[in-house]
Amino acid sequence: MIHSTVRIALPAKRLSEALGILCPLAERIRVEHGCLVCRVYKDVQEDNVLMFEEVWQSDVDANRHLRSHQYRELLLVMELAVAAPEVRFDTVSQSTGFETIESARA
Repeated sequence: MIHSTVRIALPAKRLSEALGILCPLAERIRVEHGCLVCRVYKDVQEDNVLMFEEVWQSDVDANRHLRSHQYRELLLVMELAVAAPEVRFDTVSQSTGFETIESARA
């Protein structure tokens, strides 16, 4: 699994424009082959900061997406940022849920 996050700090006057691009973009990406998750978050602690999150089933799916027109739209939104966006790609070999909490607290 590939977990991708992009954190973008935007000028206040461009926030609604960015949301107007990213929200429909996330809807389109969610139906792409290999996409497990695609979400847009607004930071409640920092004004005008958005997070774009994607989870891909494989490297092949993630790389195909990085070459797509949809990813180009995300790159264009990144260009609106007031500082260099934080971009991360994490490889996930295992994922657990509540069982990890239960095990740690037992």
